[in-house]
Amino acid sequence: MGMTEWWKKSTVYQIYPRSFMDSDGDGIGDLRGIIEKLDYLQELGVDILWLSPVYDSPNDDNGYDIRDYYRIMKEFGTMEDFDELLQEVHARGMKLVMDLVVNHTSDEHEWFKTRPDFYIWRDKPTNWRSFFSGSTWEFNKERGQYYLHLFSKKQPDLNWDNPELREAVYEMMRWWLDKGVDGFRMDVINMISKVADMHDAPGSDGSHQFMNGPNVHTYLQEMNREVLSKYDIVTVGETPGTTPKEARDYTAAENRELNMIFTFEHMGLDQASGEKWDLKPLRLTDLKENMEKWQHGLHEKGWNSLYWNNHDQPRIVSRFGEDTDWRIESAKMLATCLHFMQGTPYIYQGEELGMTNVRFESIEDYKDIETLNMYKEKRAAGVPHDDIMTAIHAKGRDNARTPMQWSDEANGGFTTGTPWIKANPNYPEINAEQRHDPDSVYQYYKELIGFRKELDIITHGDFELLLRDDSDIFAYTRTWENETLTVFCNFTENTKAVQRPEGEVLICNYAVNLSEGDVLLRPYEAIVFYKN
Repeated sequence: MGMTEWWKKSTVYQIYPRSFMDSDGDGIGDLRGIIEKLDYLQELGVDILWLSPVYDSPNDDNGYDIRDYYRIMKEFGTMEDFDELLQEVHARGMKLVMDLVVNHTSDEHEWFKTRPDFYIWRDKPTNWRSFFSGSTWEFNKERGQYYLHLFSKKQPDLNWDNPELREAVYEMMRWWLDKGVDGFRMDVINMISKVADMHDAPGSDGSHQFMNGPNVHTYLQEMNREVLSKYDIVTVGETPGTTPKEARDYTAAENRELNMIFTFEHMGLDQASGEKWDLKPLRLTDLKENMEKWQHGLHEKGWNSLYWNNHDQPRIVSRFGEDTDWRIESAKMLATCLHFMQGTPYIYQGEELGMTNVRFESIEDYKDIETLNMYKEKRAAGVPHDDIMTAIHAKGRDNARTPMQWSDEANGGFTTGTPWIKANPNYPEINAEQRHDPDSVYQYYKELIGFRKELDIITHGDFELLLRDDSDIFAYTRTWENETLTVFCNFTENTKAVQRPEGEVLICNYAVNLSEGDVLLRPYEAIVFYKN
């Protein structure tokens, strides 16, 4: 592990600034709010903070529509606040990673007026469907042409085939890196290269023409050569629709592109069709096979990101766990399952508290553009309100965006004002004040973060799936040199006996009561054995 691979033993904490902490009572989280909570994050033991976008934006898609890459969104504060935040993060021995959104800008970006050649125009639209409903093409009267927007119509896609656009992006990246930021999480970076001849697609799904496109590796290698390689930083690409083979291309050290990517396959296992709102229960055997595929596929050839949650995903304890009777046990179990795998783990704000999905009754309480567009479209097609709400309660992005629950004070202590989105009403029962309890989810995460720093086997070891066909238990071993970790995770309320492996108990989410012979796994129990 060379100097530049510090990220292999790190744990990342994702901050969604709008919902993290509000310092001035306007109901919107801000940079000074993050500064106030840095001691909390240092205590947790995380190494890298990743900020969702904080750049100037009209907020059509909560900051993923950037109007000016060189300014801070006024609701979040000023560039002086940012500089202070960066300084305070570094003073605590942590690193700060920025969100890099360069597949598209806002249609209010100055380039959209002055540099139309930085965008993608056609005389005739294709039948592609946008990720946020409707067409991916919008007619622009001034030009008498359509521009491409894979996301909102206020998010025109950038033309990466234009070398001047690429240089403008690299210049901006250098500006932030010269300030001292420690890397980038790159939004939908595998969509920057489109096929030259864009055409209609079966089922209006144009993804084969823009995901992992013809020049994506050329452009990322150029970005690495021109910018990334000149700094000691970490990079992670968000790359939906990527296979392990493609992931190796993006992350193999000799290819000189990215350090790691986010894969999405495990996030689609509880949907019945290609649509995320089409719900089906998770089959644990599907999850195990998928995790095994990625653990094997990148072992010694690339590097995995490990995550259950982010700003676009529902809360994992409500999704693959059980968020009422067994919330604490299942939150710890899910953490155990993920954190003993090979890769760099990502914790999304509130995950370390076992925060849950929210169930607003009224569509009026939801703020997310994807959710609202889908609701409108499905109501127009005659789908009953209650059916749509069931899907939103399970999968809506706002599940991750309700305010961080700091205390049992009003709005979970997030703001003294009216929060931009309502707090989850369970904040009196679930909040950060409980972190001092040795049995809290927080203390458990803190232990897991510590193990990754201490035990090299977690970074280097082989992964082997056990009990492949068991539909209740996720079990695996990690082996390295003469050490073995054996991990058992019970994803159900059933009690199950498993054969006791060699070694001592390293961590367990229950009080350990092992007798001789088999290990009896209690509901949502996680237990890890360590032998050296």
